[in-house]
Amino acid sequence: MKGYTNSQLVVTPRDLATMLQGAEASRPLLLDLRPPEAYTAGHIPGAIHLDLWGVSLIDTDPMPLKAFMWMIEHVLAVHGVDASRPVVVYDEHSGIRAARAFWFLEYFGHPDVRMLDGGFNAWMSAGLDATRDAGPPPKSEWTGSRAGRAIATWRDVRHAVGRSDKVLLDTRTDGEYCGTVVRAKRGGAVPGAVHIEWTRNLTPNGDFKPADELRKMYEDAGVTPDREVITYCQGGYRAAHSYIALRLLGYPRVRMYIGSWKEWGDREELPVEVPKRN
Repeated sequence: MKGYTNSQLVVTPRDLATMLQGAEASRPLLLDLRPPEAYTAGHIPGAIHLDLWGVSLIDTDPMPLKAFMWMIEHVLAVHGVDASRPVVVYDEHSGIRAARAFWFLEYFGHPDVRMLDGGFNAWMSAGLDATRDAGPPPKSEWTGSRAGRAIATWRDVRHAVGRSDKVLLDTRTDGEYCGTVVRAKRGGAVPGAVHIEWTRNLTPNGDFKPADELRKMYEDAGVTPDREVITYCQGGYRAAHSYIALRLLGYPRVRMYIGSWKEWGDREELPVEVPKRN
């Protein structure tokens, strides 16, 4: 065991295989977040394909945010999401595509969502079956609630800058953080943000590191559980990954800035700093 406080947020391949052999009513809905060509080449039996790649929000003012979330909620429902059934998301490894779907489901208040730790690669390494067969998703008219504690807007981030009880976590690459790679009107970082690239959450095998390693990495950088943490990246994928890592550790106040750098860097009225490489 990896020692997570919230170990129920991830599932191993073997445990997932056992869940899929249970009574039909209790079997989880499997969502495969990989690219379509990967899904058609082979997937976990029963998995429904859902590709959310490139579907991003760059304006977190109230009306655009509301419209975007309505769209995502509808997409999840037509892919079979229902509150009465557990949902397991996966991609190639414990990756950012599945992490973003996980975050959406938590934001919409789903009571039982998990990520397959190590993803499809770990499933295959465990010697478990894959298939190319695919069927339609189960019918659902699900509508979620909204967990405001999970999301941050540009206003929330601006309010957090410079506050000792909050920490902004930049999960992008070194180049993006230091402004040498510019993917918005401006390069750089939110002032005072701590930089821990999302890939550091994972082992070389692509699963999450044990709790002791993750906790030390974050606490040594000042990302401590007594502070509210707001994660961000470019468009909410890598930030969702670090959101899960902190949730696994039991951090009580973690939010993801869904607009992330694309919104912040484009809004020229918001402050930016250009950190130097260590």
